[in-house]
Amino acid sequence: MSRIETTRSTDPPTGARAERVITGLGVSPGLALGSAHVSDLAALSVPEYGIATSQISTELDRFDAAVGLSRHQLSKLKDKSAALHGPAAEEVGYLLDAHLAMLTHSRLIRGVVARIQGQAINAEAAVRIEIEAIAESFALMGDAYLAARIDDIRVVGSRLIRNLTKTPFTAIGKLPEGTVLLADELTPADTALMDPARVAGFATALGGAESHTAIMARSLGIPAVLGCVGLLQGVGHGDVVLVNGSAGTVTINPSPATLAHYEAERLVAQREKRQLDLLRQLPSVTRDGVAVDLQVNIELPRELAQAIEVAAAGIGLVRTEFLFMNRENPPSEDEQVEALTLLVRGMAGAPVTIRTLDIGGDKLAYSLRGITADSPNPALGLRAIRLSLKYRPLLETQLAAILRAGAEGPVRILLPMISSLSEVRDTRTVLLATAERLKAAGVRIADPLPPLGIMIEVPGAALAADAFAAECDFFALGTNDLTQYTLAIDRGDDQVAHLYNTLHPAVLRLIQFSAEAAVRAGIPISVCGEIAGDPRFTPLLLGLGIRTLSMTPASLPRVKQRLRMLSLAEATRLAGQVMAQSDERRIASLLEY
Repeated sequence: MSRIETTRSTDPPTGARAERVITGLGVSPGLALGSAHVSDLAALSVPEYGIATSQISTELDRFDAAVGLSRHQLSKLKDKSAALHGPAAEEVGYLLDAHLAMLTHSRLIRGVVARIQGQAINAEAAVRIEIEAIAESFALMGDAYLAARIDDIRVVGSRLIRNLTKTPFTAIGKLPEGTVLLADELTPADTALMDPARVAGFATALGGAESHTAIMARSLGIPAVLGCVGLLQGVGHGDVVLVNGSAGTVTINPSPATLAHYEAERLVAQREKRQLDLLRQLPSVTRDGVAVDLQVNIELPRELAQAIEVAAAGIGLVRTEFLFMNRENPPSEDEQVEALTLLVRGMAGAPVTIRTLDIGGDKLAYSLRGITADSPNPALGLRAIRLSLKYRPLLETQLAAILRAGAEGPVRILLPMISSLSEVRDTRTVLLATAERLKAAGVRIADPLPPLGIMIEVPGAALAADAFAAECDFFALGTNDLTQYTLAIDRGDDQVAHLYNTLHPAVLRLIQFSAEAAVRAGIPISVCGEIAGDPRFTPLLLGLGIRTLSMTPASLPRVKQRLRMLSLAEATRLAGQVMAQSDERRIASLLEY
């Protein structure tokens, strides 16, 4: 379902600059027209504090790491800029080369190092002070060219401070209504701070279509475009910006003709939304009466209203990471109970599937910095169930909260990134012990105990699905990570994101293996990856035996529309044709409708 956002006026400001169109990756559909808020140095909180002489070497290492990360980010942007058309590639390339040069033995770098050593202050403060000093000296020279270059230095300094502080954009939650947020990069934690009532849309210079930031944008229903090289150059606060999350374009200072076209598209989208709203009270069944549960994935508690609005049959995935983001310390058991109970009560008897903590990869939580460390390969490191089982108090607290929330309505417990039977058995042992402890203390919990299921998102789990089916109560197919791990592609890396393809025959075989194992064992299986919300995949998943799909609330009406047009016979026949193919392009053509 596309989302359309408008601001107070579609008239361009007097004296507006020429229209500029930037192409990126459309990751969340819809149109958003609004006033730009550009993430820059001023938006970042820069702490300043003294350090002991013995800490200077460590602080220099921290600054050096931030410089290295900044250079890596700029190099990625430069590689991507080569794909731009015409002179834009050359212009952006020159600009990024200049920014890279500022991070190599420049006055900025030398000055920051000198301030850390001479003034014994932290690196963030040293960057800010040095930028102010350079700006003042440039201004005193009275040279217009040098004065203009300070903007480039501020952009580089902002990147350094962003990488040093590793903090979310705290101003995001306070933006004016109708804002279009433009940033170099947004983490999932940053996105979690967005209020869809205020942020009409957003765009970033970095990011991949299947990153968790993109998933959260779709979940919140906010139009978004990622991977826009050169996005922040020549744009300022208050500029009119049009984000087209469907086409993957960002238009800075749109012309009257572009605004007129936008208005026509907005009216078309409004008509489509009214038609889809009519499906709300209709059952999610095929033409021949096969029922399919259409559930929703929830990132944040505020999405509960969206789940109710689209008449979801339940919550198929609660991503509990939101509880750990944007805070100093992990949430207490009572805090988790309060948040989860809100969801359980809100669904009024419909099932709620709660996934245990899935921190790792591109999902980082500042509150867990004391027990997590940088990994050479975060996607394959200490994350998800591995982290929970290593630090049992985390798992025990979360399971206790789920059990207590389960006293208010039906819940299920879902374990992420399972790769061995011992992980399931160990978690069940912790679950039983936690339940006994709560009962002994007279605490009201779910009775009977909630079903315990696993995410199938590691190829090894899919290939051993029969063994796992004997150990757990249900399966949930996480097709996002399953695709990533099967094809050895980091879905958040825009350099290889184009190779990420759930239609690869190997991925589809793993989905089929898992579905068949679930049917043989008589346990439920759902799909909660992004393909569940794509109407193109609905007949294939139905034909493979899937009867529960969980997706972002915005996707549910279109999937229901597609489902009601199908028959099981047609879906089964199509699935057979697809599974007989070895060419993903042929598979894609079969799924077009």
